[in-house]
Amino acid sequence: MKTAVGVIGVTSVETVDEKSITRSDASKAGYDSVASLMTAVNKVKAGKVYKVKVKYLSEDPRIELRENTGLSNEETGKIIAKLHRLDKTRGPWVLKTLQLIKRFPERRAGDLADIMKMDKLDFKLNVRKLKNLGLTISHEIGYSISPLGDVVIDQLRKSSQAASI
Repeated sequence: MKTAVGVIGVTSVETVDEKSITRSDASKAGYDSVASLMTAVNKVKAGKVYKVKVKYLSEDPRIELRENTGLSNEETGKIIAKLHRLDKTRGPWVLKTLQLIKRFPERRAGDLADIMKMDKLDFKLNVRKLKNLGLTISHEIGYSISPLGDVVIDQLRKSSQAASI
């Protein structure tokens, strides 16, 4: 899984009895005590408690991708083709979204979604698709355009101008 700290893999998942949870387990889960962990767990009325172990695998590959502005015409063409396919699924949103993020970097996703007249969760899902291609960077609040994203925006503008001639 790609996360904020990099790519992690799940190494095991096991059902545990709540009484067997230790202070060490709570600490590894990000809690300062078993009691605080159980407060969070008990917010869910029913179900089982699982211990999930994860392992760091690598840096997020999107970081290197988003910095790579020296793509060949063929590589850039593949990204553009993917973006055109994304536009076909929900109407033209890719260039509008990229331009909006460029115009309002680190603006709240809800604000950007309102400008686009979209549901916030749908907007965030769309931006995640762009991030997976290395075009955007997620911040604690909002997004910005990556160096690769700038290159792709220029290409999309050129191709949309050529299409309207």
